[in-house]
Amino acid sequence: MRKPLLLWIACCTVQLSWAQQDDSLTIRRLSDEILTNGKAYDDLHTLTKTVGARLSGSSQMVKAEAWGMTALKAAGADKVYEQECKVPHWVRGEKEQARIISMRRDFVPPLNVAALGNSVGTGPKGITAPVIEIRSFEELELKKEEIKGKIVFYNYPFNPTFVKTFRSYGDAVRFRGAGPSRAAKYGALAVILRSMSHSTDNHPHTGSTRYNDSFPKIAAVAIGLKDADRLSQRIKNDPGMKVFLRTTCKMLEDTIGHNIIGELRGSEFPNEYITVGGHLDSWDLAEGAHDDGAGCVQSIEVIRTFKALGIRPKRTIRVVLFANEENGLRGGLKYAEEAKAKNEKHLFALESDAGGFTPRGFTMDMDAAKRSRIQSWAPLFLPYGIYDFSETGGGADIGPLHSQLGTPVAELSPDSQRYFDIHHAASDVFENVNKRELELGAVGMSALIYLIDKYGL
Repeated sequence: MRKPLLLWIACCTVQLSWAQQDDSLTIRRLSDEILTNGKAYDDLHTLTKTVGARLSGSSQMVKAEAWGMTALKAAGADKVYEQECKVPHWVRGEKEQARIISMRRDFVPPLNVAALGNSVGTGPKGITAPVIEIRSFEELELKKEEIKGKIVFYNYPFNPTFVKTFRSYGDAVRFRGAGPSRAAKYGALAVILRSMSHSTDNHPHTGSTRYNDSFPKIAAVAIGLKDADRLSQRIKNDPGMKVFLRTTCKMLEDTIGHNIIGELRGSEFPNEYITVGGHLDSWDLAEGAHDDGAGCVQSIEVIRTFKALGIRPKRTIRVVLFANEENGLRGGLKYAEEAKAKNEKHLFALESDAGGFTPRGFTMDMDAAKRSRIQSWAPLFLPYGIYDFSETGGGADIGPLHSQLGTPVAELSPDSQRYFDIHHAASDVFENVNKRELELGAVGMSALIYLIDKYGL
């Protein structure tokens, strides 16, 4: 089993001997600087512990924007500025309440739930109704005559057979996005959703839902996995039970937010842009350390490291801390809109929004020739544990650049096994980020930016 891997490593070693030696040496300098003098971990501590949760439209988001301006200036950006955009303003309100109502005399602890982002509330009195368990949209259609007046419980677990857990997420997330409106179509009063996670704890994992305006908007909450299993068992054993659900979340008028942008001006082609970034907003349940504080500080570290080593890029490198990825993508859309309006030339865009875990590779969305060029650099990344350039994809915030301007895009791909334990949950805190893993991600990002700036695509 090990022979193919050993042969591949040997092949890479030979290829590396043919690569320009100064590239290998420069990447080593980038790595040494980040692993010895890096500021990403300290920057993340400041963001998470002095700002904390920073949902779009909140006062904490304003504080996060000020932090971003300060951090980019401290990193040595030649120019730091704001790019205004309208953002949604959703508020969670009071702590959600959910409990099983039964004629039995046994003690039933409350259910641990959290409202989905952009969800409406139940009203101040809450809802008490029978619950119908649904495990697929096909089952929803088969049972559509039974839905009216009930709470729909989407109990669809993460598929454990996907080794790359983003595939599990992609498979299950349709119930969060479309589930409430599809249930409302048949008269459901509310939705309870099994959290998007493999986790062994009981934290509910929030995330956006999208209402279809053709149907009533109904309250929707995520439920922790242990309570999801408990609720499922209770439905089987106590068919007369009901659930009381109360949420007070609501959507307010759009407000003003900002992309925070720092530039390192190019020496030869200053009007060609390489974008690297993450999103500054986070859900309100925790500090947003992995999602996406990690991506923000790794991106800032690219500029800091180039400046520390005296590397003056040929093209202008833009670090963008995007606004409102979580429940609107307004920052990414605004950035692409202005780039298109100004007829800017965007050579490449890189995002980090998959957590601050050990980097394994990059996903890419670009034509075959450009993909092949980046893959030809794979031997230069192997000493840093980065080897996987096989997957397609790019980050959400830079997706509009790709779709509107045709910009080649990529995303850092860390090891994903622990990401959905904390994704959109109360456990996404600074203490769950490993300094070394975070820094290695910044090494890979800096190396890729360096090579693309030097050779183009």
